Amino acid sequence: MADAQLKTFLFLQGPHGPYFSMLGDALRGHGHEALRININGGDKVDWPGPGATDYRGTFRGWPLFFDDFIVNHGVTDLILFGDCRPYHASAHKMARLRGIRVHVVEEGYIRPDFLTLQKDGVNGNSTLPLDPQWYRDLARGLLPEEGKNNPIPSTFRRRAQHTMRNGLSGALMRPFFPFYRTHRPHSFALESVGWFNKLLWRQADRRKAADKWEELRGRSYFTLPLQLNSDYQIRIHSPFGDMRAALRFVLKSFARYAPEEVALVVKRHPLDPGLVGWERLTRKLAKQYGVADRVIYLADWDIAKVVQQSMGVVTVNSTVGTLALNTGKPVVVLGHAVYKVPGIVHEGTLDEFWRQPKAPDMELYSAFRRVLIDRCLIRGGLLSDEGLRMLVDNAVDRLIGDQQAGVSPLVYLPHVQERRIGGGV
Repeated sequence: MADAQLKTFLFLQGPHGPYFSMLGDALRGHGHEALRININGGDKVDWPGPGATDYRGTFRGWPLFFDDFIVNHGVTDLILFGDCRPYHASAHKMARLRGIRVHVVEEGYIRPDFLTLQKDGVNGNSTLPLDPQWYRDLARGLLPEEGKNNPIPSTFRRRAQHTMRNGLSGALMRPFFPFYRTHRPHSFALESVGWFNKLLWRQADRRKAADKWEELRGRSYFTLPLQLNSDYQIRIHSPFGDMRAALRFVLKSFARYAPEEVALVVKRHPLDPGLVGWERLTRKLAKQYGVADRVIYLADWDIAKVVQQSMGVVTVNSTVGTLALNTGKPVVVLGHAVYKVPGIVHEGTLDEFWRQPKAPDMELYSAFRRVLIDRCLIRGGLLSDEGLRMLVDNAVDRLIGDQQAGVSPLVYLPHVQERRIGGGV
């Protein structure tokens, strides 16, 4: 069987840190080839082992370079972190033209303790159907979810170390990659300044959030988790293109249609670098729409606790949506999300959601989770040695196991195969 032969895996950019390098070493240990193309200094430092090639040309020259590389090296599988970065989007299309299997890694659809590893595409590019019956049918052949596993260790310090190491390396090696331009809207230097100021004011933000949390005691409220402006979930897989536009849209609807006794909690993203004055903007918009006394901004607080006590969650496409669904909270999705399945999320408009939020069908959601974990997720974490070892082992099992079995990890029923999430809101 062709798929059972040894493979040549090509890695592009991965999550900051050693994960892709460790996975490459593990695949080599099973007899496969693991190669890497570095497109900046951060990539070069995160992959210290063999098999790396530096691309120092222009983005215009990237497609032909990539095509020559995959043909000359007999690449069979492409692995990349996210499928919307310009270099990745181009490589993805070229790989498909050559019949190469594409595996996309992202931080997990369900968090914490999972990483997404999905064939073909993720998020708005996912080929997962939105047909509720498909999940019910497929889940019948899967074992029930295991009980609550021990949480996988993770620390913010580890994330900061990986990010700083990658960013500084990219800056210092810039002369060696003169044409590279980051996919992020801001430079590493500017984001570093933002993080420094954010950390400087962290204790003050925490005290202010504690006071605001006390104000919420006994009040009914909905939750709006902010997402990063740099996130392609917002930039490409939503109708807004920018989180500011989404915030305005939600506050305008809340002011017009939410019951007067209900509040709205706006929660800053924990990884926001502090370059946007979200609190100031939230206050300005709330005042503009006449709901300043009903909109509460929290810069730093436990989102799980906020969601647990809320009436429901309004999200563009955040994974906070699955956090809410885990506890049976109503969720309305304004963009594209893999969990935007009828019966799982609110099917009406946002204007209707404020007064009649529809709770999820938990039996259907359980089926959805089992399918998602079986087909698209691997257990582990990027921010601890234990979590990294689990991710490597589980990714190898998935990548090699699928090939040895000769089947794709995602095989869909014909009548729903073309119902892609990117087709519309």
